[in-house]
Amino acid sequence: MYKLKNKVQLIGHLGAKPETTEFDSGKKVTKLRIATSESYKNKSGERVDDTQWHNVVAWGKTGELMSQLLDKGNQLALEGKLQYRSYEDKEGKTRYITEIVANEFVKLTKETKKEDLPF
Repeated sequence: MYKLKNKVQLIGHLGAKPETTEFDSGKKVTKLRIATSESYKNKSGERVDDTQWHNVVAWGKTGELMSQLLDKGNQLALEGKLQYRSYEDKEGKTRYITEIVANEFVKLTKETKKEDLPF
């Protein structure tokens, strides 16, 4: 059997404009949050909408492009891997976080040009 890989694919909407941070070393990381939604009917037959928020990080050129091309509300598809890490907060408490490290993305929202508007 072939080696299984850590691979994630998502299609969702951006909750805010991506934020890029540059470190002293010159490396850049871009952080964003993506919402995915699904609907189902509960036991009572009522429709329930379930939205999940995902933390995404992108390094280098991928992150720079995300920051340049994406804005709040845009729909995108991305591919990456799951990463679990911990850090110490300001109070000295250990916090754990799950992120998706993106390596590819496609912006699905089409840009509207002024000449395409009906008014």
